[in-house]
Amino acid sequence: MATGKQPSAVDRRQIGAIGTAARIVLGLAMLGFGALGGRIVLTHGLPDVEWDWAALALGLIGFPALLLALQRLRLNRTADRMDETGPLATTINILVFALLASTAQVRAIAFIGFAAFVFYGASMLLAAARGYGGCEVLSVSNWLLRRDDQVGCLVLSPLDNLEKRRGTTSSTSQSGL
Repeated sequence: MATGKQPSAVDRRQIGAIGTAARIVLGLAMLGFGALGGRIVLTHGLPDVEWDWAALALGLIGFPALLLALQRLRLNRTADRMDETGPLATTINILVFALLASTAQVRAIAFIGFAAFVFYGASMLLAAARGYGGCEVLSVSNWLLRRDDQVGCLVLSPLDNLEKRRGTTSSTSQSGL
């Protein structure tokens, strides 16, 4: 039944087909890379995969729980929408990912770096499903808290902005999740 009520930013798709496809492709690649600990071994020409269970646990549970807790702490201080999309916030976001991902080169803590790939990959897939146009780092916590907080994202923000300028983003279609 139609209520005539406009969907909020939380409920409507913020990205178009190109942004959705980009998130699916990047999300699957990052999730797979992290889940496999960055390696696929071929045995007799067939892939012999070994799951990085620590990376999967940290990337699918630990990192989202940490960001959810941090977002809840912020909400205890203010219910205002967070909009940290400027150059400084975007740079900090990139540096945090780079720092986490670089730990994949240190054998003893490599799972942390691969967990970052799992987290960002899974978050991109959730963002694609929901039509969320912000940085994937907040897609899980925004979904669970029904928020539309934003932090800067160097990779996909330019693509999303281009789609908006071309008018290919649907601002009225309802998200399925």
